[in-house]
Amino acid sequence: MHTLGMHFGPPVNADCSVDGTRMRRVQKPGDIDFVPAGMDGCWEDDADCQILRLSLRPSLLDEVAQELGKGAANIELLPWLQLRDTRIEAIGWAIKADLEANAPSDPLYIDLLTTALAVRLIEVATDRGLRVEGSRTLRMSTRQLKRLVEFIETNLDQKLHLTDLAKVADVSVTRLKALFRNSTGTPVHQYVIRRRIEYARALMTTTTMPASEIAVAAGFAHQSHMTSTMRRILGQTPGEIIRPSRKT
Repeated sequence: MHTLGMHFGPPVNADCSVDGTRMRRVQKPGDIDFVPAGMDGCWEDDADCQILRLSLRPSLLDEVAQELGKGAANIELLPWLQLRDTRIEAIGWAIKADLEANAPSDPLYIDLLTTALAVRLIEVATDRGLRVEGSRTLRMSTRQLKRLVEFIETNLDQKLHLTDLAKVADVSVTRLKALFRNSTGTPVHQYVIRRRIEYARALMTTTTMPASEIAVAAGFAHQSHMTSTMRRILGQTPGEIIRPSRKT
């Protein structure tokens, strides 16, 4: 497995060695180390060290590289010590926040973060920004988008994965993200979350279903997950939505 570590705790003095390269440094929040699969690394810190460690399948990077139109054989993954990259750091903080959250995110959101991390690692490895050709202007056809939206609506009560949506749209996983955003103006995971919320709110205002059943029907992990998501996005809890509608 490829291994990526992002330091997030207090600064520490570190002595690092990977594949014959050695570095002594002050390790600060946001510092990133990357060790390709098959290489050994050694770290010695002078104090307790807090690091987010992520492992990625080599086949994942190969698949993403292929979808980006760059052969995996042409990508040279080298070890990086104390890499500073704002995009990888932002993805790391997002993954850390999700791991620490009380309610799990949609699997779709994790799929997107994983793909984004793979894309950025390939960009850094090739030392130039690879982009899906024409991604800023390409959009889904009306038929593609209609088919995908209907699939999402029909399966809101299910766990939706990026690979499932890509198959429905008949595009690669990497292209789906750009195409959907260009077509709707909204990232695909945000669109799904918004549709779950709107469906749940409709059930609250038109039925007498218990909130726990509504949460399941709308695809939330549980009632608390639905409540926290609604509060974050709508600024209202289910109770605040139900009470006025039932008074009317």
